[in-house]
Amino acid sequence: MDREVIIPEEMREIVARAGYAPAVKVGDTIYVVGQVGRTRDLQVIEDPREQFRAMQENLRIVLEAADCTFEDVVEMTSYHVEMSKHMDIFRTAKNEVFPKGTYAWTRIGVSELAHPGLLAEVKCVAVKR
Repeated sequence: MDREVIIPEEMREIVARAGYAPAVKVGDTIYVVGQVGRTRDLQVIEDPREQFRAMQENLRIVLEAADCTFEDVVEMTSYHVEMSKHMDIFRTAKNEVFPKGTYAWTRIGVSELAHPGLLAEVKCVAVKR
C-alpha cells in the first residue's frame, strides 16, 4: 500500500530541523507523530494551559492537512511529565477539541520529553471517514 507523507506548511521547519514527518497516511489511516505545545518558531510555551492548547492546535493542523478532524481520531496516546500535577488542565484542553467518548486514550507518565519545559506530548491514529 502506498504511503503519503503529510507535512503542513506551518511545520516545514520541524521537518528541516528534526528530519521526521508530522504524519504518514497509509490508505485511510493517518499516523500522527507526537505533537507538543510550542510556537511556530519552535519555542516551548511555558504556561501549562497555553502549552496544552497549542499542542491541540498543532495536532489540528496536522489532521487538517490529512483531510481529517478530531472526530476521525480512533486512538490517542499522551505522554506526561508530572502527570498528576497537570492532568486536570490537560484534560480541559483536550475536551475543548476532542469529541467525548469516541476514541481510545492511553496516558503515560514520563520523566522528561524531547525539550526542557515540555509537559506533554500527544500522538494519535485517525481513520478518514
